[in-house]
Amino acid sequence: MAEKEYMILVVNPGSTSTKISVFLDENEIYTQNINHKIEELSRFNKASDQDIYRMGIIVRELREQNIAVEELDAVVGRGGLLRPIEGGTYTVNEQMIADLRKGILGDHPSNCGGLIASTLSKALACKAFIVDPVVVDELEPEARVSGMPLIARKSIFHALNQKAVARDAAQKLGKSYFDSNLIVVHLGGGITVGAHRNGRVIDVNNGLDGDGPFSPERSGGVPIGDLIKTAFSGEYTQPEMKKLIKGLGGVVAYLGTNDMREVEKRIEKGDENAALIFKAMAYQVAKEIGAMAAVLNGKVDAIALTGGVAFSERFVQLIKSHVAFIAPVLLFPGEQEMRALALGGLRVLREKEQAKEYKF
Repeated sequence: MAEKEYMILVVNPGSTSTKISVFLDENEIYTQNINHKIEELSRFNKASDQDIYRMGIIVRELREQNIAVEELDAVVGRGGLLRPIEGGTYTVNEQMIADLRKGILGDHPSNCGGLIASTLSKALACKAFIVDPVVVDELEPEARVSGMPLIARKSIFHALNQKAVARDAAQKLGKSYFDSNLIVVHLGGGITVGAHRNGRVIDVNNGLDGDGPFSPERSGGVPIGDLIKTAFSGEYTQPEMKKLIKGLGGVVAYLGTNDMREVEKRIEKGDENAALIFKAMAYQVAKEIGAMAAVLNGKVDAIALTGGVAFSERFVQLIKSHVAFIAPVLLFPGEQEMRALALGGLRVLREKEQAKEYKF
């Protein structure tokens, strides 16, 4: 008897668009990036209030494509800004819905992911899940200590893509993710480097708020004394300082672009400053990989590079030149968020994994 096929809708809301995909088991059979007019979204006081509006457009799009929504086995939404939780697939429950609506850790379009999944699942009598939201927190106690009691280190990183790539890397090595030591590096607009030990991310830099390597648009961990002087110089407001760290930091601050392809074009034309900044970013990423190798006691099965910048052969080679002695370097360029969301739901539907409960 053939194994049952599962049909899964994946919903990934962004600031001005909602990306959707329909999977039949592991196979993506339809995908679309639905753009929203800014004037339409501006009608809502909060991003989390946009769920019904976005859901109506999603359902209309699926019906226009003759996709039978009544046959869906699950809707998997992008996890939003929830309370810190361990990684895994979570059933969308009432407490999660309340926290997403309230914006317990902030108002963000991704909060709509779980809300849309919940409403659709109730209408269609199917399951509703989220998978590995950005608030995944599996840090070891010593990794939380910053050196200043007023401030604790936080786990905020590309959890969804990092966990998916870690599983793929382990499979390529012929191992289970839960029996592997891996360093996963997400190379995007922000950069995060995670130490994965036996299925848990026990240490990772906070790529959102200026920790770790600088990136195409983030400053990374700059010298703290000089940062304090700059902040109190009177030349910058607090919002402007935040922008210097995230949005106008890193490569864009030095070169006026956050497009690494443009930077490589400049290098090929002999731009020495572009070459220096490019090399320095790879250098800082390699240093962070070395730090995570120490976290794993030098026992590293593989280093996995992912994200958009991993498409750059030049950048990858620079990193390899520094870290290849630690472990094999595996490439998974781009991001696999839609697939990661679908597979998280599929593992639960196939009873390979048990859905976790969001409760506090």
